[in-house]
Amino acid sequence: MEQTNSSSQYFVGIDVGGTNIKCGIVNGAGETLARVQSPTNAKLGPECGVETITSAVRQALAESKISLEEILQIGVATPGTMDIQAGLLLDPPNLPGWQNFPIRQRIADYFEKPTILQNDANAAAYGEFWQGAAQNARSLVFWTLGTGIGCGIIIGDTIIEGANSHGSECGHIIIEMDNGRPCDTGQYGTLEAYASAKSLIRRCQEALGAGAKSILHEQSRKEELTPLLIAKAAEAGDQLANDLIMESARCLGVGTTSLIHTINPDMVLFGGAMTFGRHESELGRRFLQKIRDEVKLRAFPVPAEKTIIDYALLGGNAGYIGAAGCAKLNYDSLLKEDPTLSS
Repeated sequence: MEQTNSSSQYFVGIDVGGTNIKCGIVNGAGETLARVQSPTNAKLGPECGVETITSAVRQALAESKISLEEILQIGVATPGTMDIQAGLLLDPPNLPGWQNFPIRQRIADYFEKPTILQNDANAAAYGEFWQGAAQNARSLVFWTLGTGIGCGIIIGDTIIEGANSHGSECGHIIIEMDNGRPCDTGQYGTLEAYASAKSLIRRCQEALGAGAKSILHEQSRKEELTPLLIAKAAEAGDQLANDLIMESARCLGVGTTSLIHTINPDMVLFGGAMTFGRHESELGRRFLQKIRDEVKLRAFPVPAEKTIIDYALLGGNAGYIGAAGCAKLNYDSLLKEDPTLSS
């Protein structure tokens, strides 16, 4: 990806999550000059959320020593569902009470700056494409593995948003047609129903309830059953825990194969909370290798061989960096139409 960034351009990137709001001042070269994180307190509603966002931006500006007047545009990333063109949150499950909220306009009005809205998975994907593991790629599929499964797709500098802002929702592709597991969306047989953190916990509970042998019987009586607890059991040699995690990887390999056959990307990356230590742990390395093995088993030979499949690099910073990058994309597009904007 050709770098045409300028360190003298400044953008605000905001990543609104169900738990935390992350805000960064990012220059045109993709460097973070200041970063602030605050609790979302989502249940207090969108008005409180906007106050938290604006306070975080003001704090980041002060820490970066960049004035609001120097900011060119603001990028806001939120969970779906949304209407990207209208700047509306529609019914985001992670933000109860934020339905039909005009978040883009509220932030634009407060700061009096051009503001764009983007899906959080799309923004994180663009963060990796712009400044992360996919900097040298021309096309990218980016999976975020957490409570659910998010996905972002980048082709060239184009983020695949779809006609109704529901493009790249690949966590909801169907991988089991008959008697599929239920998904929280009300659908059956989705990838999310088989490979998300919530699914891993449910499948583990079902296996333990059916009498499977595991150290998790005793451990789950002492502490909450989580993907981290299951991962620790797998690392300790527990067969059930290992099998459950590898089955998640197998399902992700199936879903990835479908996207490879649809898009034929240069690269597929995995990020999010449920990556089992990534390359830094033996379990993380085996998890990724199982995904790769499943793709090689199922995909056409050429893309199976040539598609790079790896972990993402930016971690929890991908969202706000990508949101700032999306703001820069929008600014650059407007600049082509009207070069006087730079004066």
